[in-house]
Amino acid sequence: MHPNQVIHLEHDGKVLLVDEDGNGPLKPVQGRIGEGKMLRFPTVAEVESLGILIEHKGTTVLRFEDQSFEVLKGYPKIEWPKNWAWKDNCIADNGVHPVAREAIYRSLHRLVSKVMVQNSKGDVLMAKVERGHFHGFWTLPGGYMDHDEHPAIGCVRETLEELGLEIILEPTEPVVTQNIFNDEGISFVSFTYKSTWNGELSDLNLQTEEISEAQWFSPRDAYAQAVSYFDKQALRSILNE
Repeated sequence: MHPNQVIHLEHDGKVLLVDEDGNGPLKPVQGRIGEGKMLRFPTVAEVESLGILIEHKGTTVLRFEDQSFEVLKGYPKIEWPKNWAWKDNCIADNGVHPVAREAIYRSLHRLVSKVMVQNSKGDVLMAKVERGHFHGFWTLPGGYMDHDEHPAIGCVRETLEELGLEIILEPTEPVVTQNIFNDEGISFVSFTYKSTWNGELSDLNLQTEEISEAQWFSPRDAYAQAVSYFDKQALRSILNE
């Protein structure tokens, strides 16, 4: 029986795993499929028995059908634990409990890249979204990054796909923002760049399955329309320009 509450301790890519009886640290075997003692995250009491001091960093709730598990996230105040498991090795071992594998998977950052396209008057180009998290709302052009894609490439690609608009980014640092939005514990990191375009809205070729319309807004009106936390943080940076 897996405990209802465990703690995900991570230190520079290493995580603490124990067996069903709380003995550890143990390491996964990549590619293992066979039966055996299941490896899992320890309970708080098991960590305390090892004399490890913890800095608590949050809580993730995992819901599997009719079961819920609470995974505390913590940083162990110890030297680098060379005998712990590399977290990247846990995914491919069926002997590691799904709670641990899912928590590790959710701890990986999701990368988003966007762009503030402005004209010579300082207005901001926004698009009304037809699907996804912000269906029916105005957002800055952009989206998720491909696995091998730099954010500065991704937002250019997304703007071309969504609006049919080829842009050149300004040589300025992007606005970088990170947030976890709910108890699922998924972390998003957003890079928002700047670009200038003085064309007409009629010149755009919208991907109508994703974007219903595009419109210019003053920076203040764009900020008021924005519902994305990342859009608001980026737009805040140009409000007083």
